Amino acid sequence: MTEYLIRRTLQSVLILLLITVVTFILIHAAPGGPKQIYLSPNLSQAAAKVQEHNLGLDRPLPVQYVNWIGDLLRGDLGYTFKNHIPVGEIIWPTVGHTLVLMGAAWLLTLLIALPWGIYNSTSEYGLSDQTASFIAYIGFAMPTFWFGIILQELFALKWNLLPLSDMWTMGKEGQIGDLLLHLMLPVTVLTIGFLASYVKYARSSMLEVLDQDYIRTARAKGLGEGRVVFRHALRNALIPIITVLGLDLPVLVAGAALTENVFNWPGMGRLFVQMAVAREYSVLMAITLLTAVFVIVGNFVADLLYALVDPRVKLSRKGGAAA
Repeated sequence: MTEYLIRRTLQSVLILLLITVVTFILIHAAPGGPKQIYLSPNLSQAAAKVQEHNLGLDRPLPVQYVNWIGDLLRGDLGYTFKNHIPVGEIIWPTVGHTLVLMGAAWLLTLLIALPWGIYNSTSEYGLSDQTASFIAYIGFAMPTFWFGIILQELFALKWNLLPLSDMWTMGKEGQIGDLLLHLMLPVTVLTIGFLASYVKYARSSMLEVLDQDYIRTARAKGLGEGRVVFRHALRNALIPIITVLGLDLPVLVAGAALTENVFNWPGMGRLFVQMAVAREYSVLMAITLLTAVFVIVGNFVADLLYALVDPRVKLSRKGGAAA
């Protein structure tokens, strides 16, 4: 187990390093890159060269990358161009806000999807199963931003039941009740998109397990249906769902970014869009790096959960999970 953890950690660090290389190259190769942003067009050629040298932009790209990584390892994410504010002061408050939104949506999705999918597997093609299929079609086809605007129009503007946007009501910052009210609409938008697929995954995974010989044997021994489903089938059925959880993390991050902009949620997604418009490349690179860390950690945790959910799954010496 220890050897596996070390190997997976080294793999994750290597992947993260490759992501930083690709991101750094793309940022500097993009039209209107750092040189065009950081160097004023009104400067003379001599003054531009002096400023370019002071900013380190006249150095070879590999040297600039090494310097950036060195600063990063010291906890220095750089500074914004326009206001010269430390990037960390801008990003870190938004990280917690995004985690609150993503975590609430993910938790609500699992709390609804898993029991619903399990029930549908025991009443195949019933009314509940057909309803789940209908919601799946809606969830797959409906644009996130459009659904968010519709909810705002109905629940905030027309019926005045929920807040229109933002994370807090002015003067109520830090109050849990006010936060929950502001979470309802954006979390609903994110949950609908993922609920459709997770109900289907849970249903199909349970149907596959319930058709196994050992399940038929358990039923033949006279065990109750509830014990067969939850004691013998569920743990094995969770394996594919855990895989999907890890793979869907980037999709959830992207969906949160759209939702944050629709609801003016002060998270990383909204900040990324704002900084992209302002072409603040140091902030964009930091957000990309943090997003990559979320995805890598999510997949790492999902891989480890295999052994916890199903005792038959062992961590192989080749760096993966094997039965």
